[in-house]
Amino acid sequence: MTDTAINDEGIQTMTFEPWRGFHDSALSPEWKKKISEMARKARAHILKMTTIAGSGHPGGSMSSLELYLVLYNMARLNPNAPNQTNRDRIIISHGHTSPGVYASLAAAGFFDITPCLHGFRQGGSPFEGHVEQSVPGVEWDTGNLGQGLSVGIGKAIYSRLSGLDFHTYVIMGDGEQQKGQIAEARRMAAKFQLTNLTAIIDYNRLQISGRIRDVMPQNMVDEWEADDWQVTEIDGHNLDNIYEALHRATNDTENLHMILARTTMGKGVVFMENKEKYHGSPVSQEMLPEALSQLGEDDRDIPTLLKLRAEGPPPMFERKPVPYPVVSPGEPITYGIDEKLDNRSAWGKALLSVADANMHRDDFVMAVFDCDLAGSVKTAEYAKKYPANFFQCGIAEHNTATCAGSFGAEQALSIWADFTIFNIAETYNQARLNDINHSNVKLFCTHAGVQVGEDGKTHQCIDYFGLLNSTFGWKVITPADPNQTDRIARYVLSTPGSFAVVMGRSKVPIITDEQGNPFFGNDYQYRYGRMDILRRGETLALVTAGNMSWVAVQAWNKLHEDGKNITLINVSDWSDLHPDDLQMLASYKHLVVLEDHNIKNGLGASLAMSLYEAGSRATLTRMGVTTYASSGKPDELFKLLGLDADSVTEKILQILG
Repeated sequence: MTDTAINDEGIQTMTFEPWRGFHDSALSPEWKKKISEMARKARAHILKMTTIAGSGHPGGSMSSLELYLVLYNMARLNPNAPNQTNRDRIIISHGHTSPGVYASLAAAGFFDITPCLHGFRQGGSPFEGHVEQSVPGVEWDTGNLGQGLSVGIGKAIYSRLSGLDFHTYVIMGDGEQQKGQIAEARRMAAKFQLTNLTAIIDYNRLQISGRIRDVMPQNMVDEWEADDWQVTEIDGHNLDNIYEALHRATNDTENLHMILARTTMGKGVVFMENKEKYHGSPVSQEMLPEALSQLGEDDRDIPTLLKLRAEGPPPMFERKPVPYPVVSPGEPITYGIDEKLDNRSAWGKALLSVADANMHRDDFVMAVFDCDLAGSVKTAEYAKKYPANFFQCGIAEHNTATCAGSFGAEQALSIWADFTIFNIAETYNQARLNDINHSNVKLFCTHAGVQVGEDGKTHQCIDYFGLLNSTFGWKVITPADPNQTDRIARYVLSTPGSFAVVMGRSKVPIITDEQGNPFFGNDYQYRYGRMDILRRGETLALVTAGNMSWVAVQAWNKLHEDGKNITLINVSDWSDLHPDDLQMLASYKHLVVLEDHNIKNGLGASLAMSLYEAGSRATLTRMGVTTYASSGKPDELFKLLGLDADSVTEKILQILG
């Protein structure tokens, strides 16, 4: 039986069955017998689902099986309430072993196995080829190897900051230890002494191309021990060994533990054992009866399962999203027209303001992640005031991206500030998986575009929108000046969803209205997805964003002095163009788009597509980055690229004739 309780922080939690949590020093004879029988049947289920689907990864599923069964039956979980807040988190890094995960979850009582047997890898089924959160008990959609330990770090940090005091277990394959991100994660876990995290490696010594020692030799034990982890080697099919190692790791609050479980690929079926062929290939239908007979099972239910598969996929499970925390945006800061400030400094002040407005609450959980750039990305003052909620991850962007995403998928505010080239361009795969996992992570991206200047082309991120816009959830915002940056930061921090706020490096003037007052000042109300008309005119509209907003204002002033009355429009939100704004743009005869972004896949390209679909007949001229720029001051580079105020003015005069 389970009961609900309220902990000291006022968070509703649940107590678990007395055997859960690895409190006892040894596995009871009753549970050993029960799990042994589960393993026999689960191996048959793995074979059936992969053979019926005609694809899948049975070999690794069968080598990891005892590890899964012990964890899902013994860890602090409730199959009837799989999303309870204080549950232990089990992260499957080698997500291709989904058949073993699904069979183990079903054996532990999370759901009935039959829909999985006929619906595995079927379009529209919750039982996908790599583990997905569409299945009860699965914590993270994985499969891109090397990221699971970073996910576990995010969970372990949340456990510590929230006071929920759960343990996180991360199971990985041995082949994926070749990934560099795992080394980044090992060191971070050691630095912050995340002893509420346990790593487990299924060491079957095989990967797709053969023996791991032939594909890429590693001194696996030495590597983990060098990063201050205690390594315990066990027989990964011996239930007593598994339980005792997990008991030791779970209850040791002084040391980090990695369990190296020696296993056999294809365990339980003689002709599959130690054969890399079965890493990613199912047993043929002709060989299935023989394989099942070795497990004491038969194939009499196969015709029924095939018939069920032909009838269509099984229904999806109901999955409730994790609630986003209530975040007070604090009081906005307005900068006067005489102040010249970079947007990143305005962001840093807004961050501290929002933290001050919320940190006093017991139910509020927040973390800021940094990669050796706190001074440049303006999180240093926050770090000084709230050191327990600031995580210096070092130069380890891939681990940080996943860690921040994992933390943000909990009921917490997760922030990662970095140079745009690092937290977008370098870590796209991690950003994509964070999107798939609905992570609610907030990226504050500084030093974007050609405006970075002297750092040169390797650091001038001109493809941030093109990358994130190829996902379905990320939202890209480019504030125009410090005042708009302040409002946008407060909106993003208090709103669910994954956002990337992209800023330049240089100081910029405060943008004013036509009366000389701050345009984005006290009376300004930020509305996500809407454009701002900075100046009203006729015939032609100059559309700009972010780093180029002040350049566009300069060009407008030059044209105004020359008697040319054009409209100037600022687009802060590139990802969601409002139909009313598109209709407004379509009313102009000519449109000129000015952006500090690759012209191929930036704002101009997005507007062109949207306006064409809306039937607009306006001419559209795109002015953006057409090649990798050199190293130099931003004004020099913009002039070389034809993106300075004089070049914009000349182009518009040509269009107007």
